[in-house]
Amino acid sequence: MPIFEYRCDHCGHRFEAIVLNGRQPDLCPACEHPDLRKQISTFAAHASSGSAMAAGPAPCGSCGDPRGPGSCRTH
Repeated sequence: MPIFEYRCDHCGHRFEAIVLNGRQPDLCPACEHPDLRKQISTFAAHASSGSAMAAGPAPCGSCGDPRGPGSCRTH
């Protein structure tokens, strides 16, 4: 089930909604206005960047240190 982020152009309220079968929310849950705009989520922006280096180093495979391999002192 895909979760999308929306922003109401009328009141500025931001919210997330589960979209089933392509059916997007009709109204803002805060003000019930129909002017909704789908937002680009942080996850989508990183996934579409086209470069693995854009997200930074992968965590250490031995200990999970987020700074990457060779950054920790345990090995």
